[in-house]
Amino acid sequence: MQKTNDMPIWVFLALSSIETRKGALTLVWSTVIFSFYCIPWVNYYDGNAWIARLFLIDDWSWFAMMPPMTLWYWLSLKWVDKNGGWQTQAV
Repeated sequence: MQKTNDMPIWVFLALSSIETRKGALTLVWSTVIFSFYCIPWVNYYDGNAWIARLFLIDDWSWFAMMPPMTLWYWLSLKWVDKNGGWQTQAV
């Protein structure tokens, strides 16, 4: 991503190391998937040993921060889309 003078700091901080729109979409989808992982499933499926081994999170603290982070990344992606800050590949 190319930093422009009119780019807000929150956009720059969210996507500073992301070079392409595909990378930003990967980041957004990764946070969506991890948000579902962060739901404390072990609290809802007592007695299932494989759920306890697979889903190690047993409280809501991780999930509480994931939706705001996902929204931040998504809004940053939309801002860069609207204002043309992605690098173009030379063919």
